[in-house]
Order: sequence, then C-alpha cells, then structure tokens
Amino acid sequence: MKTHINSAESRKLPDKPSFVQWENEQMGIFKNLLGSAALVITTASAALAAENIVISTWLPPTHPVNTEMFAQLSTMMADATGGEITTELKSGLASPPAQMDLVLDGLADIAFVFHGYTPGRFVGTKLIELPGYDGNAEAASVAHWRVFDAMLKDLNEHRGVKVIALTTHGVGQIHSSKPLNTLADLQGLKTRLGGGVSSDVGAKLGLVGIQVPAPKVYETLDSGAADAVAMNMGERISFKLNEVAENVYEMPGGLYRGSFAVIMSKEKFDSLPEDVQKSLDSQVFGETASRMMGAVWDASDEAARKLTMETPSNKIVAASAEDQAAFAIMAQEIREMIIAEVTEAGADGQAAYDMIVKEMAAEAGN
Repeated sequence: MKTHINSAESRKLPDKPSFVQWENEQMGIFKNLLGSAALVITTASAALAAENIVISTWLPPTHPVNTEMFAQLSTMMADATGGEITTELKSGLASPPAQMDLVLDGLADIAFVFHGYTPGRFVGTKLIELPGYDGNAEAASVAHWRVFDAMLKDLNEHRGVKVIALTTHGVGQIHSSKPLNTLADLQGLKTRLGGGVSSDVGAKLGLVGIQVPAPKVYETLDSGAADAVAMNMGERISFKLNEVAENVYEMPGGLYRGSFAVIMSKEKFDSLPEDVQKSLDSQVFGETASRMMGAVWDASDEAARKLTMETPSNKIVAASAEDQAAFAIMAQEIREMIIAEVTEAGADGQAAYDMIVKEMAAEAGN
C-alpha cells in the first residue's frame, strides 16, 4: 500500500494560525514517515524484492525537506520503478557538513548537502546563490540543474557521488531579535550566516558573521549568542524564528540564495538493475526532482509569510529605495567576484551566470 503525503498547498494554515498547531501537524506527518520502519513507499507484493535506499536527514522532523521533498522523491522513485525501490529516512547519522562524506563512506545512500557548509569545496554552486536574479525557488532550482548539467559538472566538485537533484531555497533575508529599518542598522549585527554567498554578502553589509548549522539557529538566537540570522522566509516556521527573531528586514529580490545538492552513492546506484537505473534517471532524477524541490521551498515561504504577517509581535520592513540602490552596488561587486572565482576554478563563469539569468527568465515566462 502506498503512503500518500499531502502537498504543502493542501495543508493551508488556519485563519488565525498557531505555531503549536502547525508544528503538531507537521510532527504527526514526520512520525508517519520516520517511525520504526521510517519512510517506506512500495506495494505489499513487491516489498520483499524491493531495493531499500537509506536517506540521511539532518533537518528538524517537521522541516519541508523531510515532510515534502523526501516524501515526494520517495513516491516518485517507487512509481518510476514499479515499487522496486523503497526508502528509509534516518536522522542524526552525521553533522550537516559531513553529509557528503557520509555517502562516500557508504553509511547512507542519499543525503542532502548544503554547499555553504564546506567553504572551498564548492565554487561553481555559488553562482546560483548570487543576489539579483528574478524568479522564485522553483525557477532557480531548474536553472541550477540546467547550468550544472551544461557547464559546471565538469568542475567535478561532487566527485565520488551521483548528483540526483539541485535546489535553492527562496531568497534570503535578515531575521532579527532587534528592530531593523535600514541597511545602516545591519552594521555590527551579530548574524548567523550559512556560508557561501551569504557570508560574502554579510561582509559587504558589515555584519559580524557567526557560522552554526541551521538546526542550532533557535538556541543561538535564544541565548543571545547572535542577534539575527540570514535565512529564507520559510524557516520562520521550520526553525521557530517567529519566536526569537520577530523582525524581518526584507530586500526585494533577496540578499542571496542557498544552494543544495541531493547526492546518491555511486556504488548504490550502480548496484541497481539497469532498467531501474534508466527509469530513475529518465523519470525522477535531474531537472524533474529539482523542480519539485524548488516548488516545495516556494510553498514553505508563502506559508511562513502568511504566518508572520498574522502574528502581532512580528514585523516585516521592506528596504527603502535608497537602500535598494546601495545594495545593488554591493551585489554587482559580489557578482563580479564570484564569476571570477568560478572562472579561476575552470569554468566560464560569465557564460554560466548568463545562462542562469536566461533560464530563470524562461521559467518566469512559462
């Protein structure tokens, strides 16, 4: 019997949203996924013959990566192979920065990698993180995959594993325990930055960067070790930012994006029957899975924005025209720097950047 996971769009927030209600609902979904047998999607008749895939997760149980992305990915894999693939979601196998090594060591078959957690290991992926692109997370995730497949995969930054999807969260903003009204208010603000382009942007803005993995964000803010965090809007629900970072300073178009890869053990993939491999590659992996994941990020952002706007203690302040103009200059300087880094790494940075702009514009026109 297949497990069906309702989409984010079908689980609308109540008119007067309660974070506790939302969290309880999401926790119930995750328990159904994780449980004793974890996430198993197959038919009963094929269960004994199915190949089990272990998926590593480092995010909170109720995070959309778990309740939506991995749930949908598992369903897609099972459907594409006629139930020959089952999946098992396991939490806590390794720290967030160690996910790629976890797969390389054969301790998980699939993992979710945030590129910014390992500075210097990934350069080409920084292109999609740049500020200034027009388009949502779905468009960015599709463009991310297309430019990787066409121009960046030869950098071999994911050597040793099979990249099965690429995605970016929605545009990142500043969420703070202190009131923020202007760019000047960001000077000296102790801010958790995830790495990658967010760190480059933070340096330009005069932020005092603090790097801790996302699951530690709540306690870092709650303890006063940080005043703010740079994240996409959806994490206001996922990491309870509505409680510890009531103020949002929002730059139209965002300050940055975050880049992720879903990777799979080459050994595991190669061990699958040839017809299963072909079905996964043609029907699930690549742009198809990347698009799905981007859409999940977008739904998460929309839900969190609604909740934030309906929470009396929360406030969203949009950057003024003057501050937008000032940041545009900073953003151009960062773009030039990252394009040069990618070119030095061995790819045509400018051509890859231009392709991202073109592909995102094409997606916006669809």
